[in-house]
Amino acid sequence: MKKVHRQLSRKKIRVYYIVAITITIFLGLASRKYGFLLFTFIAENAGDMLWATMVYFGFRFLFVHNRFATAIWLSFIFSFAIKFSQLYQADWINHIRGTLLGALILGKGFLFADLIHYSVGIVFAAFLDKQIIKGRLQ
Repeated sequence: MKKVHRQLSRKKIRVYYIVAITITIFLGLASRKYGFLLFTFIAENAGDMLWATMVYFGFRFLFVHNRFATAIWLSFIFSFAIKFSQLYQADWINHIRGTLLGALILGKGFLFADLIHYSVGIVFAAFLDKQIIKGRLQ
């Protein structure tokens, strides 16, 4: 009986992370499409922060009952690896980056400031996640 309850709660929690991922993707795409409606600083940086936020929620979805730190560290490693991969400029990977999906996942060019944006997005997501989880437990 306890095992069934645990599986249901995992499924329920995963639904929350799917919703968080979906909202984050929507906000990220909207920040690109409607950036002219935002302050310039937000329009220029929100996409990268939200991308890293989505990565965090993705790792929380995959490792739902692991510690927050696991998702945080995996998010940093994954995001920074993607960013540093942009220093590699072979024709085959640039062809992938030339597609819409490739550009959204792999990005196009290395900017050191993006590492800061990713860090802010991951820390924000972890803070938000912890506050929501803490609020649900009380």
